[in-house]
Amino acid sequence: MRQAPSTLAEEFGEIDIYLFDQLLRSRISPEMAVLDAGCGSGRNLVYLLRSGYEVMGVDEAPAAIDAVRRLADELAPHLPATNFRVEPVEKMTFPDAAADVVIGNAVLHFARDERHFRAMLDEMWRVLGPGGMLFCRLASTIGMEGRFRPISGRRFQLLDGSERFLVDEAMLIDATVRLGGELLDPLKTTVVQNLRCMTTWVVRKPATTMRKGA
Repeated sequence: MRQAPSTLAEEFGEIDIYLFDQLLRSRISPEMAVLDAGCGSGRNLVYLLRSGYEVMGVDEAPAAIDAVRRLADELAPHLPATNFRVEPVEKMTFPDAAADVVIGNAVLHFARDERHFRAMLDEMWRVLGPGGMLFCRLASTIGMEGRFRPISGRRFQLLDGSERFLVDEAMLIDATVRLGGELLDPLKTTVVQNLRCMTTWVVRKPATTMRKGA
């Protein structure tokens, strides 16, 4: 029998605090299938795997998927290795409506341009089932408008020296409308010591999907 976690850190791993908030509000529950698009080494999946969720993930980095498969072998050995796939977010091979929750944590701001951003977002929306929740954390200009050096289109150099694709409030609201979704929460942005901004965007997919401007 697997030993119960002895600390909160062991139970939840390095879960994003805003994703943890969704768990606390019962928006993610054990009967749901969860797909982490751009899962990395699984920082947001520890609790879900440990608690018996149907968990899936994709990442372009083979080493990341190897790490997630090892994590799943330890915490959820019933899950097949094929639940975790080496592939880009914009070209996932999971079927339509495969998940009740899709996580895009610190992924969309690596878009090369607006076309790439839209391709990733549309693919996340495709694999999300009716009534499902899309949870995204991504870099934005909200709260630090005019502080970043433009590179090309929506790509900017941040004050910490990194380069990111940055959204703003209008773009996220427009994307919500285009997808035919509804905001579950107001947009929430954290300004990280005047270096960068991270926005939480949580959208519900309606039971009957009507996309606009597709």
